[in-house]
Amino acid sequence: MRADVLVVGGGLGGVAAALAAARTGRSVILTEEFDWLGGQLTSQAVPPDEHSWIEQFGATASYRALRNGIRDYYRRHFPLTERSRAWTDLNPGAGWVSRLCHEPRVAVAVLEEMLAPYRGSGRLRVLQPYRPVAAETDGDRVTGVTLAHRDRDERIDVVAPYVLDATETGELLPLTGTEYVTGFESRAETGEPSAPAEAQPMNMQAVSVCFAIDHVDGDHTIDRPAGYDFWRDYKPDFWGDRLLSWKSPHPRTLEIVERSFTPNPDDDPLSVNADQRVNPGDGNLWTFRRIAARRNFVDGTYGSDITLVNWPMIDYFEGPVIDVPNASWHLSKARELSYSVLYWLQTEAPRPDGGTGFPGLRLRGDVTGSADGLAQAPYIRESRRIRAEYTVVEQDLSLAVRGDHGAVGYPDAVGVGMYRIDLHPSTGGDNYIDVGSCPFEIPLGALIPQRMENLLPAGKNIGTTHVTNGSYRLHPVEWNVGEVAGLLADFCLARGESPRAVRNTPRLLADFQDRLTAAGVEQRWPRIAGY
Repeated sequence: MRADVLVVGGGLGGVAAALAAARTGRSVILTEEFDWLGGQLTSQAVPPDEHSWIEQFGATASYRALRNGIRDYYRRHFPLTERSRAWTDLNPGAGWVSRLCHEPRVAVAVLEEMLAPYRGSGRLRVLQPYRPVAAETDGDRVTGVTLAHRDRDERIDVVAPYVLDATETGELLPLTGTEYVTGFESRAETGEPSAPAEAQPMNMQAVSVCFAIDHVDGDHTIDRPAGYDFWRDYKPDFWGDRLLSWKSPHPRTLEIVERSFTPNPDDDPLSVNADQRVNPGDGNLWTFRRIAARRNFVDGTYGSDITLVNWPMIDYFEGPVIDVPNASWHLSKARELSYSVLYWLQTEAPRPDGGTGFPGLRLRGDVTGSADGLAQAPYIRESRRIRAEYTVVEQDLSLAVRGDHGAVGYPDAVGVGMYRIDLHPSTGGDNYIDVGSCPFEIPLGALIPQRMENLLPAGKNIGTTHVTNGSYRLHPVEWNVGEVAGLLADFCLARGESPRAVRNTPRLLADFQDRLTAAGVEQRWPRIAGY
């Protein structure tokens, strides 16, 4: 098969890349190994982690269209109360983690709507479920990628002038021989205050297998997981208690804190102030990542709220799942941990009334679209990352380092983002690393491999470090990166130039940034002044 642009990986970055390239008139092939497009927003079932100004600015126009589309979908298809229907910034789940917490299937529907015209015209071909298994190169160029069907013995070879790696783990990087880094870089290499003295390539952030639950009448206890005894007694050195408890380190202070859990509180959805500046929102784990608040809907529509379990206790940091021979074993243990957390919640978790267990908790695999009840895909926070022309380091955006100066401004800025440097416990035994961040820019140099000419990262695999990945890995930034990669491929095809030349030629860079502006890609944070 042939196309102008091959996008491997159908997460948020991949969808944004395919959409951007198809809108310019390019033929695009998009691949995805799971049943749903959308990655962390859908198959991984993670409500969007966003900054405090997301409703006003700080995202691309197409990402804003996705968010608006999700709200419009609820207004068109769900029996909202009149009060909730009139809520401009409708938060269907009234979760505290984000101003837009919603069921993953709704995001799938909206993403499919956005792609539908290009699929219908034949400009976009989606290969699903396929994953890359091999690649061919000629010097510094990728000449072809081989894709394998997930469920049957079938392979497809794809050729394209531009190949975009939007996989969750940067799978094309080793297949193409592209130089990359994993884990923790050394302080000698990056100069980062939070980096160790020596590099730790196998020290990577925890992965999590999320799941959705509600709480209804009856006993919905699952079978006791095979490894439950191990996880029930497991006590990390820095945790302050067993992993399966209401206690865990506070990410920002590392103080041991105890969270609450109250299924179906009779709270007012419109009273939720999902602003991470004011309140991290994780005090009550039920409302933290709630994706359906029953009070948003006409009485009787939902018998219970639905909440998404992406809590500290499901973080799996026993071993990395990248560049190790037993990655599938670790992923299976991560799923076992999630089942064990659910079983603990149903049978042994302390209740406010002094009892133990919540047998009314029901696993909602229908919400996550999976036969086994958990999310279709693991939430992988940290990818392989290209050796880039420019690597974003902690001192570029750390609030402690930059202070009132704000994040470093890049002459080759191609987007914006904002999130704290948020690193979960890691496979190297590290506790949380959580550092304040300044609103930052995305440099084009972080999307340009040091050597390869026609391979572009389109997700979490850009030139960040283990530390700065903690800020750049979130939903709107991943979308922004993918969109820029798709537009850059088109720009280079139209001009007959390389991505490297675009970055390093002032005239071409200015033209490309103008092209981004026209497409609704913000490149600077606003500075408000009188006029």
